[in-house]
Amino acid sequence: MSMLKRARTMKLNARHWYFLIVSIIGITVFIFINQADFLNYSLNNWIWLYALVGATLILDHFTFRLPPQGNGQSMDSSVYLACVFIYGAPFALSVCLLTLIILSLYNRKTPFWKNLVNFSIYVLMITGSSIVFSASGGEIGPIQNENIISYVIALSVYFSINVLLIGFYYVILMKSTLFEALKEFFKDIIVVYLSTLILSLALSILISSNGVFGLALFIALSTMLSYSFKQLFTMYNEIQEKAIKDQRTGLFNHSYFENLLDTEIKKSKAAETSLSLAMIDIDDFKKYNDQFGHLKGDMLLAFLGNFLKTECDPAEVIASRFGGEEFTILMPGYDENEARHFINRLRKKLNDTYFEGVEIFPAGCLSFSAGIANYRDDIHDKAQMVDLADQALYYAKKQGKNNVHVYGSGSVQEYEIDFAEDVRDIEQQLKLFLYKDVDTFKHSKRVFRYAVDMSEVLGLECTERRTFVLGALIHDIGKLEIPWGILNKKDKLTPGEWETVKRHVSWGKRIAETNERLKELVPYIELHHERYDGGGYPHGFKGSQIPRLCRMLTIIDSFDAMTTERPYQKTKTYEEGIAELRRCAGSQFDPELVELFIGYMQQRMLEQQQPAAGFET
Repeated sequence: MSMLKRARTMKLNARHWYFLIVSIIGITVFIFINQADFLNYSLNNWIWLYALVGATLILDHFTFRLPPQGNGQSMDSSVYLACVFIYGAPFALSVCLLTLIILSLYNRKTPFWKNLVNFSIYVLMITGSSIVFSASGGEIGPIQNENIISYVIALSVYFSINVLLIGFYYVILMKSTLFEALKEFFKDIIVVYLSTLILSLALSILISSNGVFGLALFIALSTMLSYSFKQLFTMYNEIQEKAIKDQRTGLFNHSYFENLLDTEIKKSKAAETSLSLAMIDIDDFKKYNDQFGHLKGDMLLAFLGNFLKTECDPAEVIASRFGGEEFTILMPGYDENEARHFINRLRKKLNDTYFEGVEIFPAGCLSFSAGIANYRDDIHDKAQMVDLADQALYYAKKQGKNNVHVYGSGSVQEYEIDFAEDVRDIEQQLKLFLYKDVDTFKHSKRVFRYAVDMSEVLGLECTERRTFVLGALIHDIGKLEIPWGILNKKDKLTPGEWETVKRHVSWGKRIAETNERLKELVPYIELHHERYDGGGYPHGFKGSQIPRLCRMLTIIDSFDAMTTERPYQKTKTYEEGIAELRRCAGSQFDPELVELFIGYMQQRMLEQQQPAAGFET
């Protein structure tokens, strides 16, 4: 059984226990207070009993709901309160009992236990209000001005009991605090409660002074008032529907989704339950739009919206349109495995669902890519969760589309995709060298390839490998700021020109710091000309003050510079370059890392049977 189903079962059991306790208490109180009072009624009492039961049934039929939560309300409480004021609690309980019997016989679709719970709640409310009415000096009979305080107190207790009983129900069902439950519930129905007070007093006066005609007048007035509240709720629903729904797809819109996601994250955090979010993107939607036009594209969006709604509603998950051809599915109670299974099932079913024109898609069918993010403790707001789902969607697209990817589930795949994307971005920036200094561009590419191999030799884990290799690729980016004349000068540089060249590490650092994704590469850009003995630049760091991988980059960078043709120095063979590395080990280079690199180069030369001269790739 899934966590969601177990949670629902626990809520259901707790709710049944609560209803059972309320029913037992209500029935016990009824027996104790009523004591079969109806057996002693006169004909006039029975007439009024039937008349008031009829009024109660009519008002119950015109039950209405109040915005925004849609809590059900009816004016039948005004009848019960009037009975308490004029005839006393036993008579009011008789009206309540006969109403229960008739409702149970008339509407057999409603389970009897629901009617019994409602009856028990009314019994407790009627009894409580009657007790405080008598205790506060109220006298049963026609309405008297001097009893006005007793009437108000009785009404307050009547609805206080109602609010508490329903509040406890929401505490059990929703696991919220009693204060929060009462605050929301009271805010929604205070107007109805005040109306009921006025109506109960009006009914008491009408019955006392006008008899049956007064009761009929009251029913007409209450019915019209109930109908007005009902129309108000209908109008509210229509306006809310337009405000929260996407008109093209019929799904919830972006704004509603964001509010709902924020709410569900707070619930998941408080109750420590699972929550998953899927971001869905229709594959090759632009191709369909270009082929058939935007009108047909809108029809496809509407088709997919209806498909998602049909599939998501029974599963109790919420589909929304995020924007364009992107959709979201919010899955409360679903862990990442349940979410993956549900979205994958959805994807396969869509693949098998025909829509006109799908033949133009690469797969010959409708498909989507989806990214899933599961709520974690380190997610503090909705934006973080949306970003993770969006990143997972990106990974799904990069793996060939028509695919579902859960964020963090394929760390190797995610790393390779991110790495390839970073390499592509950096290479785009380095291509600026093609017009300014093609040698620097080629040098950066060779150093990059050396770094890829050395990351294996050093046994670097994914994060270190990424920064080291990317740092090697971008290490000379600051040379873009060096004047063309100096960068391409064939003669030996003057001291002033050499100082300008040395500043490229600082310029490169500033370039990298402007890009959030490149900031972690700054040490490789800034420190690749530091020396092991402290004689390098820009800071004169020495030994372990220089990060280990920056020391490795210095060796690679220098070896490639020595073994590649440069305008102002003699090109060395690989053997000469290796000899130079050994000569400078302990002064310019880290001696331990030098031996590792030399071992790698000797093995490479042996495998490829390279001649002594340097080469370019």
